[in-house]
Parts: sequence; C-alpha cells; structure tokens
Amino acid sequence: MVKAKNSFEILRSRIVGAQDTLPKRLAEAAGYVLANPDEIALGTTASIAKAAQVQPSTLVRLAHHLGYEGFSDLQQVFRERLMERASSYEERLSRLEAKASPGTFDGTVMHGFIDAARNSVDKLSAQVTDAEFAKVVTVLARARTIYLIARRRSYPLAAHLAYAFGKLGIRAIMVGSTNGIDEEIADMAQADDTAFICSFAPYASDTVDLAARLHDRGVPIVSLTDSPLSPLAPLSKVWLEIAENDYAGFRSIAASMAIVSALPVAIAERRRHMQ
Repeated sequence: MVKAKNSFEILRSRIVGAQDTLPKRLAEAAGYVLANPDEIALGTTASIAKAAQVQPSTLVRLAHHLGYEGFSDLQQVFRERLMERASSYEERLSRLEAKASPGTFDGTVMHGFIDAARNSVDKLSAQVTDAEFAKVVTVLARARTIYLIARRRSYPLAAHLAYAFGKLGIRAIMVGSTNGIDEEIADMAQADDTAFICSFAPYASDTVDLAARLHDRGVPIVSLTDSPLSPLAPLSKVWLEIAENDYAGFRSIAASMAIVSALPVAIAERRRHMQ
C-alpha cells in the first residue's frame, strides 16, 4: 500500500470528499478525528477509539481507506500539524524574515497577506451559493434576537456583526462575558431566537459546548465553519462552509469577513419587506 502524503489539508480534503461514500462507522470516526485534531495527535489508538466511541479496528480501517499503511501513519499527520501550530509567533516571524531579501521584509509580509486574502475571497463565490446565503438570511431575519458566539480567530466576525446589527436596529447579544456567565446568557435564548456561531478548525471547545447546549434547548443555529465534518454542522439549521487561505501559517479571515459584512444589510432589507 502506498503511504498517503503527510499533509493535514490534503487529509482533510480527502475525508470531506469521501464523506458520502464512507461506511457509517468510518464516517463517525472520520468526523471525530477532524473535530479533535489535538487529541488525535496526542492520544493512543485505544484512548482515541474510546473517546470516539468506536473500536480500535475502526480507526485502522479508516487509515487504510484513506491510503495510509496504518493508524500511526495517519496519526503522524496530526502530530506534524500540532508541531507546526505549536511554533511561537516569534518563530514564524523568524522564518518569514529568513525568506525575505534585505530591506524587503515589510513589503513581503504585506503582499503575502494581501495575496492570501485575495485568494480566500476569490474562492468564496464557489464555496457559498446565492441560495445558501439566502437561507441564512431567511433564518436570521425571522429571529427575535440573534445570539452571537465566536472565540479566538473568529471573534472579530461576531464583533463586526454586533456593531452592524446595532447600527441597523437588529437586536443581537454577544455571548462573550468577562465574568464567566456565557452559559447563563445563552440560556436566555428561546425557540424564536437564533444563534449565529463561528468556529474553524481546531474549533474552540467552549463554542462547540455552547452550540450543543443551544441545540438541545431547541434554539435554531446558523453557523460559519470550514467543513461538513465540523462539530457545528450537525447542530446547525443552516451553515456556510468557508475555507480561508493562510500566509506563513497566519490564516486570513477575509472571506468570512465579506460574508458577515453582507449579512446585516441583507437581513435588514429582508425584514423591511417582512413588515
């Protein structure tokens, strides 16, 4: 058997592409490994199988199905990804500096980020159709209150929505307290409200927990995420898939920001015609 190329992005694309053809247990295992990449990198076959609620042999079968000689070969992809992400910002900057010619570092970085942002936005039309965007607008326009949830890299998306919704008179609440009452804030949401949730791999655990909490209470969820195997996808009434480009390990949010810039305007216009 030929060993598959060790690239997390290639592996992710392979799993997403095979999602509809994977047997049920392999699909469940595949969803778990993509949603929990750090645990896959650090765990044993037995501990991962237990957490994923599958047999260890299922993980081995999944590895074979994806072109790996064994589960340890598949696991190595996650270990390499973890090592790359563990590098400090200082280390990333040092690598960038080493690649730039003397006196050109600033311009090299600027154009690198511009190219990453441009490529992300250029792919957006193929990733999100007019019909998919309209479904999101419909759900959010009907919401009494929109609860906004995002962490880490995704936080600026929710912050912009909160600002734009406020300007347009659309009632929204940021679930991001400094005093640790996010669960209590989320518990105020009712079935006639909607939660808008943003999270991308490796998926903030508290974001996923809040999404599950809202889903269990019957609150509709609209999510912005990066894969059909995202833990947010099965919890969402409707979701948009956006894969962003990166520059030297620094990932863009340009395409996601384009979507959240358009949403408040489209929602406000839809509500105008609903009155």
